[in-house]
Amino acid sequence: MKQGLSLRVSQHLALTPQLQQSIRLLQLSTLEMAQEVEQMLDENPFLERSEDTAERETFGLEQSDVPVSAGEQISDAALAEPPSAPPSSGESTSSTSADTGDGEGLEGKLDGASPVEESWEGDGTVEMSPDDGEWGGDAPARNNGSNSDGDDTATAADLARVPVSLQDHLHEQARCLRLSDEDSAALYFLIESLNEDGYLVDSLSDLATAWWHMSDRSRRVGGDDSPAGFEEIEVLEQRLAMALQLLQHMDPTGVGARDLAECLRLQILELRNTPEARAALAICGQPLELMAKRDIKRLCNLCGIDDETARGALALIARLEPKPGRRFIDVERNVVVPDVIVTHAGRGFKVILNPDVMPRLRVHDVYANAMRQNRGGRDSGGEAGHAAMQQRLQEARWFIKNIQQRFDTILRVSSAIVERQRNFFMHGELAMRPLVLREIADELGLHESTISRVTTAKYMATPFGTYELKYFFGSSLGTETGGNASSTAVRALLKQFISAEEPTKPLSDNQLSDLLREQGIECARRTVAKYREALRIAPANLRKSL
Repeated sequence: MKQGLSLRVSQHLALTPQLQQSIRLLQLSTLEMAQEVEQMLDENPFLERSEDTAERETFGLEQSDVPVSAGEQISDAALAEPPSAPPSSGESTSSTSADTGDGEGLEGKLDGASPVEESWEGDGTVEMSPDDGEWGGDAPARNNGSNSDGDDTATAADLARVPVSLQDHLHEQARCLRLSDEDSAALYFLIESLNEDGYLVDSLSDLATAWWHMSDRSRRVGGDDSPAGFEEIEVLEQRLAMALQLLQHMDPTGVGARDLAECLRLQILELRNTPEARAALAICGQPLELMAKRDIKRLCNLCGIDDETARGALALIARLEPKPGRRFIDVERNVVVPDVIVTHAGRGFKVILNPDVMPRLRVHDVYANAMRQNRGGRDSGGEAGHAAMQQRLQEARWFIKNIQQRFDTILRVSSAIVERQRNFFMHGELAMRPLVLREIADELGLHESTISRVTTAKYMATPFGTYELKYFFGSSLGTETGGNASSTAVRALLKQFISAEEPTKPLSDNQLSDLLREQGIECARRTVAKYREALRIAPANLRKSL
C-alpha cells in the first residue's frame, strides 16, 4: 500500500451551545418553558426576575419583514432533511426529522464535524449592553401564590377556590362514622386505593396482601405462604369486605364499584322501586355489549320483560353517572394557557403574545458591574474563577436573547397563520382552507422543521376558542370545481350533518359521503368513517334513538 499526502476541502456545520439552546427552547411548551426559566434562575447568579416595568425591545410584527438572520439560517440548515443524493460542497451535512420536533443528538449527526467546545464566552466582553436590560416587561411578576403585602395567610376566597378531591370528600364522611381502629384503617386503605373515577380496580385479595406486606406482621411471620401469614391475609380480606360495604353507601353513589355494571347497580338501588328500575337491574346483570348495541329484542328475552319496559330501563340507565369521581377531578390542571391571543381590530385581526407566559428576565446589574470593574484589576490567581464567572454572564445574556427569539418566532408564525386562515377567524371552521407547513416556511424563510417545532404544544386563543397551532394545518380534498377543501372544514360539515339528523334514523357513513358529494366534495366512505372516529362520534347503529 502506497502512502501519500493529499489536500481535501470540505465544509462542515458545527452547532454552538447558543444555537443548540435556541433550538431546544423553541420546541418547549409553555409549562416546560416555565420550568426551564426556574432552573436557569436557580443555576445562574447573573440572571434575575425584573420587578420594574421597562420598555421591551421592539420585535414581532414590526420585524416580520426583516431578513432572516445568519443564526436562523444556520439553525434551519442544521435541521434540514438531507437529500437522497450526496450533498454538494455548499450544503450542510447535518439533519433531523421535521416531524419529530426533537433536537436531541444533533451533534452526533454532524458528519465528520469536530466536537464543539462548551463555551458561552462569545466576544468576551463584559460591558453593559442593551441585551442586559429586561425582556418581557409587559408580563406581571409572579408572586408564588402569596399576597402582595407579603402575608402568606390564605383568605376565605382562596380556600373556596381550592378543589376538593374524591379522597378528601370520602375521608370527611368516614370521620362521622363510629368505627374501631381496625375498621377505620381498612376503610382508609380502600379510599386511598380508588382511582380518579371512583373505581376499585384491585381485588380485595390483592389489597389484603398488599396491606399485610405494608404492616409489621409480615416481618414477624416471615412470608405470606406460611400458615400464619395466610390466615392473617384472610382476616384482612374479610375486614376489607366489610369496609367496602360502608364505602359503597357513601356519596357519590356508585363509588367503590369494581366495574361499570356494579357502579350502575349501586345507583339503581338508590332509586325508587319501579318496573323500569327492576328491569334496569336485570339488564345490568347481562353482558354490557348488549346494552351498548341496544339489542332490545335479546335483552327482552334474557330478562323476561316487554319491549316498552326495556326501552324505559335503557333510558333510565342512560341518565346514570358511569364515573362517580368525575365531578371531583381538578379541571384547573387541564386548562390550556394560550401563547398567542387573536382579537378583532377594525376589519382585521390583531395578533399579540400572551403577557402571562412571557418571563421578565434581566442580567443582575450589581454582579455585572462588579465583573466590569474587576476586569483589569484581578490578580493572576483568580484568572480561572474570573473566566468562569464571565462565561456564566454571557450564558445569562444568551438565555435572554434565545427566549426573545423564541417568542418572536412564535409571533411571526402565528401572524402568518392568521393571515392565511382569515376566513376561519371571520366565519368559523367551515371556512378553513387547506394549509401545509411548507407554505408558512416559504413565506417566513424558515425550514419546515422550525415551523413544526413552533406549532407543537403552542396554543392560540381565538374568538371561537383556544386551538393548538397545528389545528390550522390540514390536508386537502378535491372538489367538483377543481378546487380544494380543507379536511378540518369537512369534519365540521360532518358534525353539522350528524347534529341535524333524525334520532330515529341516523345517517350512515355512505349517506354522509353522498351528502358531501352533493356539496361538491369528493370524500369516500372510508374517509368519512376515519373523520367520524376522529370526532369521537359513534356509528349509526349506536346513535339510533330508542
